Formats: sequence, C-alpha cells, structure tokens
Amino acid sequence: MTTVYDFSAKPLSGEEIPLSNFRGKVLLIVNTASNCGFTPQYAGLEKLYRKYKDRGFEVLAFPCNQFGVQEPGDAEEIKNFCSLTYGVTFPVFAKVNVNGESAHPLFKFMKHAKRGFLATESIKWNFTKFLADRNGKVIKRFSPVTAPETLASDIEALL
Repeated sequence: MTTVYDFSAKPLSGEEIPLSNFRGKVLLIVNTASNCGFTPQYAGLEKLYRKYKDRGFEVLAFPCNQFGVQEPGDAEEIKNFCSLTYGVTFPVFAKVNVNGESAHPLFKFMKHAKRGFLATESIKWNFTKFLADRNGKVIKRFSPVTAPETLASDIEALL
C-alpha cells in the first residue's frame, strides 16, 4: 500500500528528502501561498505545530502558485516571508503544482486517497489540508476555509 512516506520533496533549504524522514508522525500537509486571503492561516498552522510537535506532529507546507499567481516568490522570498511574517518553524518545501499533469506525485496520491467536495480530486484553492496518521495513511481532507485551529481534535485523535 502506498503512503505519504513513499514520496520525496525538496525543502526550501536544499536537497530533496524522503518523506519517510517523518515516519511515525502525524502529518498535516498543506498547499500554501504568501499572497492569498487564507495566508493568515500560517499563524494557526504554526500554533498547531508548536502545540503538538513534541507529541509527534508535523506540518509540511508546500507553496503553490497555481491559484491566482498568489505565490510568485522564489525560495528565499518564501522562506523570509514565512519566518518573518508568521514565525513559521515547521518545514516549508519548494514550490510545487498540486493540479494537472505536472502536479507533485505526493499531491496526486493524496487527492486520489481523499477526494474533495462532490468527490472531485482537484484542489480548488490554496490552504487545502490533508491529515495523515502515523502510518502515512491519508485520513482526512480539509477545505481552504477550514481554520487550522478547528483541526485540534482530529490531530489529537491520531496522536
């Protein structure tokens, strides 16, 4: 069975890493953007990360420029924005596509594992969230309008 641990991704900081590095942790994987109406969710994501990281929780952010060109920056600009504006300390990966033929394989997998509204696979906007358990199985998908703070009970159930 395929899990999120079977994929790899390139962090903003450098070389591609296997997501198996996060094996045994509960993961919240989010496609993000710096110039989106939902961008303030970075603060809620950071709050969740700080609250649960010592219990085996990780937030993995994947900037995406496919929706309204809301992530136009390069890796350094994204890194600076996340850390200086929202104090982000969780891993932020290099920009990816989440829809279409060039979608990152992780997102292709997650979209198929947990479909969205009306059973569609496509991601509709930035800040779509996928929650994976400690075995790397995608358990839930949350829409962009779902505030990170409301995910605490789902995260706690998996911790």
